[in-house]
Amino acid sequence: MSTSPSVVPRKQSLYEDDLYAWTTRQATLIRAGRVDELDLDHIAEELDDLGSEIYRRLESALTVLFAHMLKWDYQPERRTRSLEATIREQRKRIAKMLEKNPSLKSKLAEATTEGYEYGRDRASGETDMPVESFPEKSGYTWHDVMEREFRLDEPEPSQTSGPSTGRGS
Repeated sequence: MSTSPSVVPRKQSLYEDDLYAWTTRQATLIRAGRVDELDLDHIAEELDDLGSEIYRRLESALTVLFAHMLKWDYQPERRTRSLEATIREQRKRIAKMLEKNPSLKSKLAEATTEGYEYGRDRASGETDMPVESFPEKSGYTWHDVMEREFRLDEPEPSQTSGPSTGRGS
């Protein structure tokens, strides 16, 4: 006979065991108006996570866009249709995110700054150029980011030396 106290394993919640099942259960409860049965703490946590994920997608699209803009500007001899297409694609993603989530505009300066920092590092890794080859702070205006032409068949005056030095984003 053991003298140690028995250890009863803590019962896991559906939230911890199966997130998909938990989400469908919560949706069912909401639709049925059974608010008193909702797992409000975990719902709040998931909503916070969802908002953060939307912001991360914006930052990620800006990162890719800045990396490709820097590659375009600092390695003009390596410009390709693929680079041009990626710039267009990321711009569309950013515009769509801002259209669907207008409150993200209040976080745009932060996302742009962080996206440039990550994009600069990414451009360095993808070009084998030292990170110091690129400006520490973005010289791109929001107009540059979203509307400047990046086309192989149209030469750009003085764009091979880097971004414009106009007003910031």
